[in-house]
Amino acid sequence: MSATYLLTTELPVQADLADEAAKAWSELLAAAADKDRVLYRCLEADTLLELRALTGLDEIAAADADFETQWHTVGPYAAGDFRRQALRFVEAPKEPGTALPVTPYVQLRYVEVKPPAYEAYRAWREATIFDVVRGAEEVESFSAYHTVVSTQPGVLFVSGFSCAPEQYQRPFTSDRYREIVQQAGDRYITGGPGGLYTRCYERVEA
Repeated sequence: MSATYLLTTELPVQADLADEAAKAWSELLAAAADKDRVLYRCLEADTLLELRALTGLDEIAAADADFETQWHTVGPYAAGDFRRQALRFVEAPKEPGTALPVTPYVQLRYVEVKPPAYEAYRAWREATIFDVVRGAEEVESFSAYHTVVSTQPGVLFVSGFSCAPEQYQRPFTSDRYREIVQQAGDRYITGGPGGLYTRCYERVEA
C-alpha cells in the first residue's frame, strides 16, 4: 500500500561533486533505523531526491534530527538549499504494493489544479490519465498524492518503472496522451499545458 503521507527532500548539488553527494547521502540512509526512505538521482538535472514514507504528519517532528544530519553531511556538496514538501496519499491506479516504489526508476509528475476544479479533475483523470496508466506495461506503479505543506502546491504522481526511461516515456508521448495533456491544460491545470512538470530519477543503492 502506498505511503499514507510522503515527505520529499530534493537538493541541487554541484555537478562535479554529485557522486560524492550521492555516496554521502546513501550512507546516511544505510545507517538509519527508519528504512522507509529511498534516495534517487535525477536523470535530467544535478539533484538528489529522498522519498520518505510517513504514517502521519507528526512524524515530521521526529525526522527533524535527520534534517540537521543531512545539512552537515550532504550540504557541503550542495548548489542550493534543501527543498522539502509533505504530501497526502489520494489514490493509486497501480499500487506499488509497498509504502514506496521498489523500482530502479521513478518519475514525478506534477500539476497545480484550482480547488473549484479539483473534483471534476479527479473524475476526468480517472477516465483518461489513469486509463492510460492501467494499460501501460511500462508503468509498474502509479500513486497520486496532493500537497499538504509545500511552496509548490498541487497534485503529484509518483510513477515507478524498471525499463529504460526512453521506453517508459512511450505511453506518455502517444497521440492520445498528447490530447489528454491538452485537455488538462485547457480545463484544469493552472498555467495551461505548460503547467505539467515531470522529472525522472534513478535509484541510488547504498
